[in-house]
Amino acid sequence: MSITKEKKISIFTQFGGAATNTGSTEAQIALLTERILDISKHLQTNKKDFSSQKGLIQLVGERKALLSYMQKTNLMGYRALIEKLGLRK
Repeated sequence: MSITKEKKISIFTQFGGAATNTGSTEAQIALLTERILDISKHLQTNKKDFSSQKGLIQLVGERKALLSYMQKTNLMGYRALIEKLGLRK
């Protein structure tokens, strides 16, 4: 259920520019999105796992805060990231 080390490295290189650039906002949002998708898939089969449900809600809130920060600071990067991740429809 957790994200492997190789998957994290690929996310950071794709969105952050380098594997060591773990602090960029784009990379953090992409990693949170991957975790959210993973937990959502888990909750589809385990509907009564309320602790995972609470964790999912916290991750969504954290991603929302990062997205609003990025929208204020880097609007073009925000739009490109939303398009790349397929978040807003």
